[in-house]
Amino acid sequence: MAETINKTTLASKIAASTDLSQAKVTAVLDELFAEVSSAVAAGDKVSIPGFFTAERTETAARTGRNPQTGAEIQIAAGHRVKLTAGSKLKAAVK
Repeated sequence: MAETINKTTLASKIAASTDLSQAKVTAVLDELFAEVSSAVAAGDKVSIPGFFTAERTETAARTGRNPQTGAEIQIAAGHRVKLTAGSKLKAAVK
């Protein structure tokens, strides 16, 4: 079974391969995630060539169905995040 890598594990692996402290790597990762989040929330497209592209998309209002009762419900328009894998990430998986 594949290993699940969380932020702590990722920071530990990067720290070991770069001779930086795990605290510094964690701080950099926190800032990276914060910048990507705020840019996408503002409607900007974030692209890290070869790895991924993240962008905010709009969803239209629509009619849904409550799975418990079967009653129709109105689902409001909103926003979603679209992540697209880049060529280097795709090639690493093949």
